[in-house]
Order: sequence, then structure tokens, then C-alpha cells
Amino acid sequence: MKATVQLSLDLIDLDEALRTADTALRAGVDWLEVGTPLIIAEGMRGVRELRARYPHVPIVADLKTMDGGWLEAELMAKAGATMLVVMGQAHEETVELVVKAGREFGAKVMGDNMAMPDPVAGAKHLEELGCDYIVHHIGYDRRTLRRERGLSTPTPLDQLREIVGAVSVPVQAVGGLTVEQAIETPRYGAPLVVIGAPLAIDAHAFRTAAGDLEGVLHSICEKVHAYGDVKVGKESAL
Repeated sequence: MKATVQLSLDLIDLDEALRTADTALRAGVDWLEVGTPLIIAEGMRGVRELRARYPHVPIVADLKTMDGGWLEAELMAKAGATMLVVMGQAHEETVELVVKAGREFGAKVMGDNMAMPDPVAGAKHLEELGCDYIVHHIGYDRRTLRRERGLSTPTPLDQLREIVGAVSVPVQAVGGLTVEQAIETPRYGAPLVVIGAPLAIDAHAFRTAAGDLEGVLHSICEKVHAYGDVKVGKESAL
């Protein structure tokens, strides 16, 4: 799979999200993500507006589905989402229903292993249930509170190679990475590089980060795209 840059629009204002998406696409970003804050604030309108504005751009809807899998997947797919996110901590029946609905309505499914007791086994199980991608995720609250309490903060890089080696589908690493670390994830066999809070989005204010966002994203895209085709999953270990 070609190394890909995904911008997570972790915003709460749709107009700002659209302006940020315009900037991102000019910079060379490949995929747009309707982040959870934007879905909470705007519902499916956020997905619909982005799809209408960018008819050919892959769009990830990060609703973090935990229940009501078929309905949520149907709503997101019909609104124009290309990829849907379901949580591995949900009942496996929920994951199955999201996968079935995704196939029915033409969307791929990303299985998120956040807070699963064994992230590696969890990623493998999500693939077995039919997920097309794995999101290896360390949650925002866990990172933030542990940092405030002076505790060691886990990073998705800690087990990324193990997870990539356990599955056959593309993996993305999310949660607390620096820009430099995010750019390096294709070297681990994880071709989907996610840029969001706090790299391009202010994680506390849920606003676009200050500074030359287009220039920063352009530099990131150049470096990530230079990887070209990345062997994914178990193939990356060969």
C-alpha cells in the first residue's frame, strides 16, 4: 500500500473544518478524517458537507462505534464516509454488524484496539472479524492524565511492530506521537500516517493549531510519500 497521510479534523466548528481540509488538500494530504469531536458537534452533517465538497477524497468517519453497529455504519456510509471506525472493546457482534453494513453500503471498516487488554491479540481478532484496517490507539485521556500525574506515558510505537506482524491488513498508529514519530511509522510497516491532535489540531481547544499549517503538512506529505509502496502486515517482516 502506498504511504498515505490522513488528517484528523478533531474540530468542533464545521466551517473551520472545511477551511482546514482545504489547506490540507493543497498541502498534499490524501485522506480526511471527520474526527470524533466534529461528529459530536455536527453529526452526519460534517460527513455530508465534506463529501459534497470533496467527492473523490477518501473520508474516515471516526464515530468510535460501541453499539448499534448496523445503524451507525449505515448512517455514516450513506452520508459519504469511505471508512468507518468500530471499537475493539465493543461486543464482537457489534464489530460483525459494522463489517456487514460496511460491505452492504460500500464502506471499509477500521477496527480500533484502544483499551483492549492485549492490543496485539485484539488487532488480530479485529482482522478475523472482517476489519479492513487496524487502528493501534493510545487514548487521549490516558496520555493526558498520566502525563499530568508524572507517570510514564505509553506510545503506540511500543507494540507497533508486534501488531503489524500479527495481521495482514494495513495498520495505523494513533495517540501521542510527535510529527517525527508519525512520519517514521511506515518504517514499522504501518503505511497510514495520521496527523491530528496535537500535531495539527490544538488538542485542548479543538481548534486548528497556530502557525504555517499548510507548510508543515506539505513537509510531512513529502516525507511520507517518499516511502512509496509499503509492505503491510506480515509481509513487512519478510
